[in-house]
Amino acid sequence: MSSSPPPPTTSIATHTAEDVFVRGRSLCRELIGKVTFTEMTYLHITGRVPTPAETAMVDACLVTLMEHGLTPSALATRLVYSSAPEALQSAVAAGLLAVGSAFVGTVEGCAALLERILGAADVATEARLVAEEHRAAGRPVPGFGHPEHKPDDPRSIVLLKLAEAQGVASGHVAALRALAEAVDAVFGKHITINATGAIAAILGDCGLPAEILRGFAVLARCAGLVGHAHEEQHKPAIRAIWEASERAVPYDGAK
Repeated sequence: MSSSPPPPTTSIATHTAEDVFVRGRSLCRELIGKVTFTEMTYLHITGRVPTPAETAMVDACLVTLMEHGLTPSALATRLVYSSAPEALQSAVAAGLLAVGSAFVGTVEGCAALLERILGAADVATEARLVAEEHRAAGRPVPGFGHPEHKPDDPRSIVLLKLAEAQGVASGHVAALRALAEAVDAVFGKHITINATGAIAAILGDCGLPAEILRGFAVLARCAGLVGHAHEEQHKPAIRAIWEASERAVPYDGAK
């Protein structure tokens, strides 16, 4: 006779009439004014407060991911805001829906590859296999390449140097560098580690699991999208964007 599964529980938060408790810590006595937003985010997700070095690197990654110009997520936010200015949250939500496998969300794909490489018996051999699989399938390797930043993405250079200076760079960064060597060799040319590749490795070395990393991209980009909505409030650009799109994609008649 099978037993019933245990009732569901949560380890995140509870409250009393006098206080709120997050991960077993008093919000009023231990957290408000005592920890930063970055530290609180890490605590909320993992159950522990990050070290100063981990805090510095998670914060650096969030800063890096916040803004990247008029990319699809920012355009989506501006478009929806122009249509429904009474609902800022809808505009931001629309932009967050554009965090995917092509923009911003590639941090998750790269992190999964790094976990695979680290789980193999030989890092270099597995990195080469990953590169060969992507080359054979005609797919870009998540975390590599950039249409503008060549030969190297300046953001990844800064982030990886900072991780080394903070003493955070470890197995995931080593796996990323092994993958970078394999990508260059297999594709027959230098392909830069981009910002999401560096962030995937750094957040992995900060103890964050691959399956949650897109959440950090969403968290950072959310703040950036609020900025785009605010600019649209005071310096609206959507009419110019709309007209430019009509010029760039003219009607060619019914076919």
